[in-house]
Amino acid sequence: MLKCASFFAGVGGIDYGFEMTKYFKTIYANEFDEYPAKTFELNYGIKVDVRDIHEVKSGEIPDFDVMLAGFPCQAFSIAGYRKGFDDEKGRGELFFELTRILKDKRPRVAFFENVKNLVGHDKGNTFRVISEQLDILGYKYTYQVLNAMDYGNIAQNRERIYIVAFRDDEDYKKFHWPLSIPLTNTVKDIIDFNTKVDEKYYYTSGKYKGEIYDALEESMKSDDSKNPAIYQWRRKYVRKNQSGVVPTLTANQGEGGHNVCLIKTKYGIRKMTPRECFNAQGFPLNYKLPNNQSDSRLYKQAGNSVCVSVIEKIAEEIAKVYKD
Repeated sequence: MLKCASFFAGVGGIDYGFEMTKYFKTIYANEFDEYPAKTFELNYGIKVDVRDIHEVKSGEIPDFDVMLAGFPCQAFSIAGYRKGFDDEKGRGELFFELTRILKDKRPRVAFFENVKNLVGHDKGNTFRVISEQLDILGYKYTYQVLNAMDYGNIAQNRERIYIVAFRDDEDYKKFHWPLSIPLTNTVKDIIDFNTKVDEKYYYTSGKYKGEIYDALEESMKSDDSKNPAIYQWRRKYVRKNQSGVVPTLTANQGEGGHNVCLIKTKYGIRKMTPRECFNAQGFPLNYKLPNNQSDSRLYKQAGNSVCVSVIEKIAEEIAKVYKD
């Protein structure tokens, strides 16, 4: 079994995907935000290091075989400011803290996840810097943009870039990306359309500013209960998602605005619950969510996480390298 060290660990989505293979085990996790760190600790038998990664010395990290890192994506995101490594909040340069640890610890594998726009950001300069850092360290790397619909059998339209880097050339040559699989799951596997949930998730007349409810009611009145659709409020109009899947979850899913996924059930129009958002990321129902955190924090944790079933498929291919 290979030992993993997880950085920017969030709620442990990448870790969960790797551990599902029964070939990897996370022995160390670092996450600066105490709220997802608590969610992580609810589901793993380790204490999360909540220090700023700048303060974490390589010698304080136990030896490990695989680095896992969903490093902060805001600096590279289309939805962000497109500032990359020049981001004034320091989110871009955090990648260099990972290369510092890679240089000191020399794990056999490094696995990174980020937004798909990473490759094209700043005319390719951002990704070029990342590539150069891995080259300098002698790591051979490969990357792919994979959609959760096509590689995780999850009814969410979520494209992310995945980078796998190997210390040893022979390991790199053995690795193959997973093949796409048919999408057999639907939004009904994510969202419970038949059960009444807490009243706070429903939209009712007068609950929100403006005439949001009237627009929602008018646009969603002809919904097909056998093939339920997902809608979004686009500030001035209601948009029906024609793909039949959940649109890409975001960190501000619970804050209102145009990022909220809306559904219609016999009990009324409502937004997805935090649990349903975790479902959309492929977390199992027995994955524990803390009951002492606000919904907004849980929505953020789900949106910032990963599709665990895609991670599992990639981890299985990495495992084959070493099982062989």
